[in-house]
Amino acid sequence: MLHSLVRRHALPLSSQLRRVFSSTGASVSSSGVAASSDPHFMVEYLVNTCGFSTDTASKASKLLPRIQSTEKADAVLGFFRSQGLDGANLRRIIAWKPGLLGWDVETNLAPKFKLLREMGLSESDIVGIVRLHPIVIGYNSQNTLLPRLKIWESLFGSTEILIKNLRKSGWFFSTNIENVVRPNMDFLRDECGIPEERVSLVIKKHPSFIAHNPNTLRALVDRADRIGIPRESRMFLWILFVLHGVSREKFEAQIKLMNSFGWSNLDFNAAVKKHPTFLKLSTESLQGKMEFFVKDVGIAALDIACHPRPLGLSLEKTLIPRFRVMKILKSEGLWKSTNKLHIFFSSSGPKFLQKYVLPYKDKLPKLLEVL
Repeated sequence: MLHSLVRRHALPLSSQLRRVFSSTGASVSSSGVAASSDPHFMVEYLVNTCGFSTDTASKASKLLPRIQSTEKADAVLGFFRSQGLDGANLRRIIAWKPGLLGWDVETNLAPKFKLLREMGLSESDIVGIVRLHPIVIGYNSQNTLLPRLKIWESLFGSTEILIKNLRKSGWFFSTNIENVVRPNMDFLRDECGIPEERVSLVIKKHPSFIAHNPNTLRALVDRADRIGIPRESRMFLWILFVLHGVSREKFEAQIKLMNSFGWSNLDFNAAVKKHPTFLKLSTESLQGKMEFFVKDVGIAALDIACHPRPLGLSLEKTLIPRFRVMKILKSEGLWKSTNKLHIFFSSSGPKFLQKYVLPYKDKLPKLLEVL
């Protein structure tokens, strides 16, 4: 869809990137209905037309040029309301950029809303995006907004996924393309040897990943290298993403905790390679789960290092209920010696029911009650 839009507003990609941060505004016309020279005029205008509080209107009015006419301001407010933006949403936008009240609707605002509609966004989608990320309005339609849409569409792989992420959390859309996104993509491809297709898989779920400061991304790669994660591994990118949310201090505290259970640093690194998401746990949560597996269930700590996936599951909602199922099966002589505990605890819900509960539901209906 964006390709057809790009053809109508054709610019070479290099030119789009060079101009990606240019934006446009409009000076206030001196024609139209004369406004009062009273400095409180715009305060009253914002209070009466938008419902601002006096204090908020006063702050916003200080950022406005000298208004000689309310003609453009009236037109801007009328346009926003025609697009479904009113009340608190309208106040949020005007407070973000009061100068919008001096913009020309046909030149500066209408083209942007038209472009978003042509992408396939509904009125409610556009209201949500503009409300959460009003900077979209500040972009020049042809030189900034359209090129950004095209670039992010390429990173996500489709317009549909782009729209989905814009609806959910479009803050990434304001990330500097030239100084952040492009250098990060080049670094991962050229220096880390990671294909763009693989990076795209992560971006689809976590667009913030590629919006890291380039120095931060390089530091994350260095941390992953020290753990011993091969860059060619398909887990490498996911480990980078997890490490971004784990400070060095927390990482060291987790190593120290697992050392207390008998893990060596090599054991810890091996567990991270297999299931890095357990690093997101607080040290308290990680300790509680380790004590549960070692003391209550009777699993050797080093076996958990070999099969760390159960560490990522909820203790209250998954692990303890399944442990109760195991105890019931054992008490009835139905527990099989071939059952592997890491599979027992980490199986998906349907598979768990199919193997460990449903075969005994008539004889042991209480199995369903403890889950």
